[in-house]
Amino acid sequence: MMQYLLLQAIFLPLLLSPVAYILGKRSGPNAATWFSFGIMAYCTAIVILASTSGNYGEHYPWTQQFGEFGLVLDGLSTPFAIIIYVVSTLVVLFSKPYMVAKLTAQYQEKANSQKQVVGEGQTTMVESASLKSYVNQQVGIYYALYLVMAMGMLGAVLATNLIEFYIFFEFMLIPAFFMIALWGYELKRRVALLFFFWTHVGAVALLLGFLAIGLYSGSFNYADIHESAIPHSILVLAAIGIIIGLGVKMAAFVIHVWLPHTYRAAPTPLNALSSGAMMGVGAYGFFRFLAMLLPAEFGHVALFLNLWGVATMLYGSIMALTQDDIRKFFAYSSISQMGYILFGIGSASALGLSGSELFFVSTSIGKVILFLMVGAIILQVGTRSITKMGGLAANMPITATCAMIGVLTLMGIPPTIGFMSEWTMFTGVLQTAIQEGSTIRVVSFALGLIATVITMAYSLWMMKRVFFGKLPEHLKNTKEASWYVTGPMMVLAGFSIVIGIYPDIFFNKIIPFMRGLVGV
Repeated sequence: MMQYLLLQAIFLPLLLSPVAYILGKRSGPNAATWFSFGIMAYCTAIVILASTSGNYGEHYPWTQQFGEFGLVLDGLSTPFAIIIYVVSTLVVLFSKPYMVAKLTAQYQEKANSQKQVVGEGQTTMVESASLKSYVNQQVGIYYALYLVMAMGMLGAVLATNLIEFYIFFEFMLIPAFFMIALWGYELKRRVALLFFFWTHVGAVALLLGFLAIGLYSGSFNYADIHESAIPHSILVLAAIGIIIGLGVKMAAFVIHVWLPHTYRAAPTPLNALSSGAMMGVGAYGFFRFLAMLLPAEFGHVALFLNLWGVATMLYGSIMALTQDDIRKFFAYSSISQMGYILFGIGSASALGLSGSELFFVSTSIGKVILFLMVGAIILQVGTRSITKMGGLAANMPITATCAMIGVLTLMGIPPTIGFMSEWTMFTGVLQTAIQEGSTIRVVSFALGLIATVITMAYSLWMMKRVFFGKLPEHLKNTKEASWYVTGPMMVLAGFSIVIGIYPDIFFNKIIPFMRGLVGV
């Protein structure tokens, strides 16, 4: 008998995060890694198990002021929940070699900075823990934060209550702040504050929108919110707050400025999680809070979202073409990919919305593969400059093959999942343009196709410069990364092809839900 499955999936990572810290501190990276992997794998399995029973929900009493504490897997939340936990589980493994290498370098830098001149020519070393002790403790902290962040992401997409969503949203953001501040690069503390400021400005705007909806409708529970009970002026303000709050999280054009700095400074595992899971929570919010809870207001802003998506697609893809730092390259690529989701949501059609949701799954798989590729290159090559790379396919064939599948996924080339998601989404966008007889939507559709061509250009251009051509002399001894890195890449590459061939794995849930939502 299935019970408390979703409650376990959410709270086990939170409750056991102190154990991950203790294991890391006392037994080292291996123990913390495999313990965290075991927790995430178990929780992923029970989320998938719960999803097989159709719409599955759990409801618990909470407070009179906020309503119930509920968790639900429906046609909207199921794909988000599964991909968030699958990605989170696999990135656990990649984190081990990356964080050990990062912490070792950080320890050496810290030790060198502690050397100081005392008196005339006398030097001394400030007392510090051994390298092993330092790495163990920091790895323990890292995995404790990691588990809390994963819990926050899943809780946000399963929540059935506005305040509940906001609480989980904060659980997702705060660990990311500490990860950047503790283990980032260059101006990491300044960038962590930039990340904190922007994401919490968005979070506050989101909260204000939630409070307006909840107080005027008389309930914070999704099921009890009736748009007709809310004055129109309040609805407009609430929709603006929600759009700003979620747009910041998705790094949509104009309010995207925090993301390139963050991706350049953040540790690569966090970049993989952010691009492959965390930014998707913002996309989820547009489906749940606008299309589902405020359908009339959604109809008023749908065209704006469509055009905003096109602007984000074009800006991100054009900026990606100009980058040499491979982290900033993928930062702008991520901005562009989030634009596609807004583009599909703005179609306000069942096919457009369905394709947009599947596109989240697609871009999550593709971007995580490519960020793992970035991590492999940083570990094996030691540079982030694309111009200093080339010919790496000869020495890193597994990484190159998986990266190519990731690129094909972003480009929307069959048989990857990218093809089915983009085909469905663009069909929905064109369908709406024809039905409405809207010239603006037709132009938007055409610009979307142009953005897709630019996506193909920057993706293939990156692959050529990194993996093909002449292998530079200083890269002659480069070797393939460990299986902690290549294993997750191969699993995700396999997922992209399997779901691309059998998209009904997700479409069987997504399309009926979206048809019930918008009717067309």
